[in-house]
Amino acid sequence: MSQAQDGAQAQDGARLLIVGPQGSGKGTQGVRIAEVVGVPAISTGDMFRAAISGGTELGEKVKAIIEAGDLVPDAVTSEVVSERLSQDDAAEGFLLDGYPRNLAQVSDLDAFLSGRGEQLDAVIELSVPRGESIDRLTRRAFEQGRTDDTEDVIANRLAIYERETAPILDVYRERGIVDVIDGVGSLDEITERIVAALGARGLIRTAAA
Repeated sequence: MSQAQDGAQAQDGARLLIVGPQGSGKGTQGVRIAEVVGVPAISTGDMFRAAISGGTELGEKVKAIIEAGDLVPDAVTSEVVSERLSQDDAAEGFLLDGYPRNLAQVSDLDAFLSGRGEQLDAVIELSVPRGESIDRLTRRAFEQGRTDDTEDVIANRLAIYERETAPILDVYRERGIVDVIDGVGSLDEITERIVAALGARGLIRTAAA
């Protein structure tokens, strides 16, 4: 943990979303920031696995879809998210990673949160140049021996992000809750930038505050 993380304390929970292209490091930073804020880091994959392991009717539905090699539809994904966010550990806040992925899911999340008298407190946008994302993903694919992750495949994934996910940031910018964070640097440097941004919003009390 960095000095900024050690000296940071959560206020009364926070409802956060971290967004960034593949290769931006959002999964790693999401876990770090959730720890600082004291809320669960919840990724789409985590939610699907939890639903399946729970053996619920919804979990069985998700399992069948995934095993068939299909993408989980927005309506089912949103249902899984609602179920996960209704659990006790998310009552005081959470950090979402991978949801919402598109404008339809933004509407679903808005409806769920407003039904509980809640809203997102901040959206962390990790900004990484496209070339940097491709370099990171290509290097990771090589290190992990993933020969199917070619530059063309990676570029296509980024194109999907730019087409479907990036537009959700415009919605949140209009609400004034997006903090754009430079995603290039060491893990600690990037974490410290996020902590500072959340601190400026009063969501984290730092030692210097």
